[in-house]
Amino acid sequence: MSQYWSPAVKALTPYIPGEQPRERVIKLNTNENPYPPAPGVGRALRDYATDHLRLYPDPTSAALRASLAKTFSVESQQVFVGNGSDEVLALAFQAFFCHDTPLDTPSITYSFYPVYANLYNVALRAHPLNTQWEVDIEALGAASERSGVIFANPNAPTGHAHSLESIEALLKRVTDRVVLVDEAYVDFGAESAIALIDRYPNLLVTGTFSKSRSLAGLRLGYAVGSAELIDGLQRVKDSFNSYPVDSLASLVGIAALEDQAHFDACREKVIATRERTRQRLETLGFEVLPSSANFILTQHATIAGAQLFAGLRERGILVRHFNTQELNNFLRITIGTDDEMDSMMEALEVLCG
Repeated sequence: MSQYWSPAVKALTPYIPGEQPRERVIKLNTNENPYPPAPGVGRALRDYATDHLRLYPDPTSAALRASLAKTFSVESQQVFVGNGSDEVLALAFQAFFCHDTPLDTPSITYSFYPVYANLYNVALRAHPLNTQWEVDIEALGAASERSGVIFANPNAPTGHAHSLESIEALLKRVTDRVVLVDEAYVDFGAESAIALIDRYPNLLVTGTFSKSRSLAGLRLGYAVGSAELIDGLQRVKDSFNSYPVDSLASLVGIAALEDQAHFDACREKVIATRERTRQRLETLGFEVLPSSANFILTQHATIAGAQLFAGLRERGILVRHFNTQELNNFLRITIGTDDEMDSMMEALEVLCG
């Protein structure tokens, strides 16, 4: 460690993103969409006047927020945008969770939450998943005091999703702090909690253009909630970076939102391939957790996850292996195209044969 680092930086354990290989491989490790973005995205890129780059973008991102508001049938003042949903989550930690009481979260969930908690000195109260590998939503917020509640729906990396009824039951219990529902994967089979924001002013829903909108390379995320919560995010954002969303990203995001037919077709293909892959894995002796996301979490009955991970990698196929005590035997497999999944299954048939 460098002598120039502050004590806070020395204490950090950074988030480790999935491998981004330079060689040509079948990449099923970072939950990217296997299909290209909407055709209007290409047109927006081609038609963009580069002279605009000499000007700062709109600090309020009014046009993009208006497009998101229209998409979700809310008001623009209920929408916040940022440079990827990870940035939106970071700002939310600063705006809402920096209290003297712990933040409730599942013990197995998106691994950036404990990173942000450590960075902002937020204590975590981690609740184990139930015996079905589901988030124990009844345990979240059950303590008399908490700084808030955060969980992913569908959960990552398990894929399970909760109903709106169960989320609303949580909101009826937790009224004094923010409940943040991270919906990065919601479009692949879950119900969005955005439908509840007008009834629950402490509900904040975050989302991303990286998954169902096929824009992981652009970095664009958002939050939807009461105007009161959005104002809190805005205050933190304007104390950190007034221009997180550039003018080109805004145009591209709007183009992606406007093509509902492309959006529906791509996510339906992913869902169909996910179910087909689940069935094929089960015939090879895999346990596959139910998933409402664009990935599945699976383990083989007799072959170690690390062994399968290495065998697939040797064959040019990348999946995600979490080297943790709870998940050491599991592989998280992103849903790719049918051809990509066929290649993976052929490799697994050899490895499991």
